[in-house]
Amino acid sequence: MINGMIIDPKDNVAVAIEQIKKGDLITYLNFEKEAVELTAAEDIQIYHKFAIRDIADDEPIVKYGEHIGHAAGLVKKGEHVHVHNVKNVREDLG
Repeated sequence: MINGMIIDPKDNVAVAIEQIKKGDLITYLNFEKEAVELTAAEDIQIYHKFAIRDIADDEPIVKYGEHIGHAAGLVKKGEHVHVHNVKNVREDLG
């Protein structure tokens, strides 16, 4: 059952399309239409983000192909990504 989705190939987070509990299996389709599975490291509310891979401290968080902030510390694959581990940064978009 698909319970997560990504929009852009550059994304390093996906969106939960239903409530996900810690330890649940998360499944989303990659851009080759292959099912990707990972385990939820935390509870994830519906429509909230989760990391689809480890994201290094200060690395940009990318959702819908756009930078939405930087990781405030290491964010591990399967972790909930929200205000507690994302910091706002001002980028020079020129």
